[in-house]
Amino acid sequence: MISRQSAYELVVKHISNPHMIRHSLSVEAVMRGLAERFGEDVELWGVTGLLHDLDTDQTINDYPRHGYLTCEILEGQLPEDALHAIRVHPGHIPAESRFDWSLYCADPVTGLITAAVLVHPSHSLAEIKVSSLRKKFKDKSFAAGANRNAIISCEQIGLELEPFLELSLTAMQGISGQLEF
Repeated sequence: MISRQSAYELVVKHISNPHMIRHSLSVEAVMRGLAERFGEDVELWGVTGLLHDLDTDQTINDYPRHGYLTCEILEGQLPEDALHAIRVHPGHIPAESRFDWSLYCADPVTGLITAAVLVHPSHSLAEIKVSSLRKKFKDKSFAAGANRNAIISCEQIGLELEPFLELSLTAMQGISGQLEF
């Protein structure tokens, strides 16, 4: 399996948008938190979260290929269950495992949390509260790109919305220095 360092180097090589790099780091953190919670392989889940959008620059105008191209790039460097989760996360194929569902719901929740930080007067991740995220989740016009149906699919992995938001927020707060907010 690819090392975390090599995975990060691939992210920096393939993703030009610094916001997307922060998104990848955020999804990595949430996936690590979920893996710890469920007793899964923290390194595998984290690296998969880090790499999930590796093809974003190449597929920006070809969304049907998003995820598939990442898997082509990573063939032989990640196990098949990780590649499957990457193909699932854009919604192209159905989720079949806890790993799939975890990446599927972790991806958009980081966008919701990031948007909450950006509109908060302090612009500080440390100041964001789960209660505020719950309210923003209900407001469909807030962070409209954060797919609420995908976020609420956290129920498929045995977490209600509030504990999932709390785990995700805590995970992102744990790497706030890397995220620069």
